[in-house]
Order: sequence, then structure tokens, then C-alpha cells
Amino acid sequence: MDNVQAGLLKVLMFWMLTTPHEFAHAWVAMKLGDDTPVLEGRVTLNPLAHVDWLGTVILPLLMSIMTGGFIGWGKPVNTNPHKLRWGLNGMALVALAGPGSNVIFAILLLAVAAHTGPGTANLCATAAELSLFLAIFNMIPVPPLDGSKLLLAARIPIFIYNELARFGFLLILIAMSATSLGTWMSRWSWDTTRAIYKLFV
Repeated sequence: MDNVQAGLLKVLMFWMLTTPHEFAHAWVAMKLGDDTPVLEGRVTLNPLAHVDWLGTVILPLLMSIMTGGFIGWGKPVNTNPHKLRWGLNGMALVALAGPGSNVIFAILLLAVAAHTGPGTANLCATAAELSLFLAIFNMIPVPPLDGSKLLLAARIPIFIYNELARFGFLLILIAMSATSLGTWMSRWSWDTTRAIYKLFV
């Protein structure tokens, strides 16, 4: 029962953190001239607009309960590089907006944590740590993660990008389970959370 409650709390936090992440993608794309996110109703902070029921709720919950691990995703924001100002460079800015929003949100959460009671503070600190983890996780340069868009902006040959995209999910799973990458990202998130929190106390 404790595992289920912990899993539900983690999923709820994850869902709330994917909302500003996906909104940031949509908002920056709109500002750069692409109306696709507007037409698809993504320029909103309504969590229901950004949920992928499998990737945001079901899979993260099952993994959290059964393995203690965690992997998930929000509903991707569609963009059209032909409409974006600066083309592929504009797409890179759209991609960076998501992880950037996670960092900003983490800072806001830790500012709240520093000026509230222990219960709320612990909740905010946990959410901030997860938000920072999502920021760095999404910068892995493998499709479909945000970092892969930087490869396109760097003009990597499209056939290489497409090959990476074919095996992207598998590569991410291997990197997270068979290497120390996940451990390093967790440690970085925890250390950065502590460092930012100390700025507010």
C-alpha cells in the first residue's frame, strides 16, 4: 500500500511538472511564429492538455510500484520548423524551453520550501529535485528527447538522426539501466536542489 501511495504521489508530481514543460515548448513556438501549438490547444497550463495517459500516468505508476524506478513523458508538442523563425535554430530554442522551465519551476518550488512548514517544504523539495532531474534527462541528445533537437540545429545528417530515432527509446533504456548515467543524474539533481535551497535560507 505504501508503494502505491508513493507511486501515485510521484506520478502526480510528474504530471504537474510536465505541464509547464510542455507549455513552455508551445509558448516559445508560438512566439517564434508557429501557430501549430495554438491550433492544437497546447498554449495552456491546463494539465489535461499535456497528458499522455500511457507515458504520464500508467507506465510511471507501474514502474514506480514494481521496480521503484521511474520513466515517463508528457504529450509532445507538435511544431513546424518551416513556420518557426530561424527554422531549425528556432526549433532548438523551442526544445530548450522545456528543460529551462523545469529549472525555473524548481527554483520557485525551493523558494517556497524555504519559507513554509516542514511538510510542505519536503514536498516542494522533492518536486524540485524531480524537476531538475527532468531538465537534465531531457537534454540527452537522443530522439525523442529535447536534446536531440540540438543535433538538428547542429545540422547533423538527417539519416543519422533518423537512425537514432529508430532506436531512441531502446538507447535511453540502456543508458539509464546499464550505465551510471541515471545515478549521476540523480546525484546531480539532489546536489543542485540542496545548493539552490541554501540560497533562500
